[in-house]
Amino acid sequence: MNPADLGLPVDVPSTALFTDHYELTMLQAALANGTADRRSVFEVFTRRLPEGRRYGVIAGTGRVLDAVENFRFDGAVLEFLRERNVIDARTLDWLASYRFSGDIWGYPEGEVYFPGSPVLRVEGSFAECVLLETVILSILNHDSAIAAAASRMSSAAGGRPLIEMGARRTHELAAVASARAAYVGGFTSTSDLAAGFRYGIPTVGTSAHAFTLLHDSERDAFTAQVASLGSGTTLLVDTYDVAEAVRTAVEVAGTGLGAVRIDSGDLLLVAHRVRQQLDELGATETKIVVTSDLDEYAIASLAAAPVDAYGVGTQLVTGSGHPTCSMVYKLVARATSADPKAPLVSVAKKSSGGKTSVGGRKWAARRADAEGIAEAEVLGTGPVPAALADRQLLVELVKGGEVVARESLEAARDRHRESLAGLPLSATQLSRGEAVIPTEYA
Repeated sequence: MNPADLGLPVDVPSTALFTDHYELTMLQAALANGTADRRSVFEVFTRRLPEGRRYGVIAGTGRVLDAVENFRFDGAVLEFLRERNVIDARTLDWLASYRFSGDIWGYPEGEVYFPGSPVLRVEGSFAECVLLETVILSILNHDSAIAAAASRMSSAAGGRPLIEMGARRTHELAAVASARAAYVGGFTSTSDLAAGFRYGIPTVGTSAHAFTLLHDSERDAFTAQVASLGSGTTLLVDTYDVAEAVRTAVEVAGTGLGAVRIDSGDLLLVAHRVRQQLDELGATETKIVVTSDLDEYAIASLAAAPVDAYGVGTQLVTGSGHPTCSMVYKLVARATSADPKAPLVSVAKKSSGGKTSVGGRKWAARRADAEGIAEAEVLGTGPVPAALADRQLLVELVKGGEVVARESLEAARDRHRESLAGLPLSATQLSRGEAVIPTEYA
């Protein structure tokens, strides 16, 4: 059984109202003046990376495909729109049979991206494409922000496992999406059972301070936990006195104790002391897990500490200071008429304030140096140069309204690891800097 096939009770039956009011009023006006059927190309991109970030990570692609498939205006939704007088009767009739029938291309999930990268390209009539703007952006902006933070934390961890545990710090449905994105970005497990059920992500967890405080003594709490979960469990040792708790933990569980968790204090100092104490007590294989408002900088500062795993919550699910990627969904080309054979013309917004865009249906490729390391993100609207033909980044995701490229999270996770390995080493530096490779237009 594939858990992802089951769905969740919290899933919504339709994504059609995950949109903005003006998408529907634009549709109404376009239907009225005959432009709704013009063939159009929309692209998703970001004009810049969040300050200090060297690369972005595309995540949420699989969720976008689900959202497009479930974008349906059922009776209840149409009645809501009718009661609120959002749109006229003609537009309501058009929406009743809405099915996206166009094509979607994009960077495959887990791939890295840079300023200007057309991470998603949506093609079809103006009417069917414009409606998808908000739901696509809400998914990609959120999930890609989490995946980028996760990637930086994973690099800082240097191969040590990372546990996602931010469900109580964000919206309950965002928590599930965050766990998924974190897994793509390099985390190994989650505390969120909904994410485990929906996406098959490994789940972990043992006890909180409340369990210790419930009992008359710390020894009683440890004894109860070990009796129930076995000596391989993880005991939380910072409720009272850490040194005393470690001693009691080994006495109760034996030297085969699985792990201890530290959730407060000077983690660097405490981890060294706990490691020394565990070794002196003969628990040389007992691991140390640290939590407590960690981010990539705190994780990097613990690189020399005897820490075996990290649990990260708040900073991860809020994008470690950057909860959005500022991606936009812009019309870059449209036909000169509703005739299916009408040629496409490039269109682009021109304004001050850094909000300009580059028109044209674009391809994207990543040029590499002689050692195979990326040196530029190359974008263009004409023929793809022969030297870049096998370095193209966009893949077909939806063809004629049908999803053609659904894949496992493991595939996205592996892709991200490979993609990151193909960037210059400075990509993983936490010091502030610009994008690790430039974006060039051919």
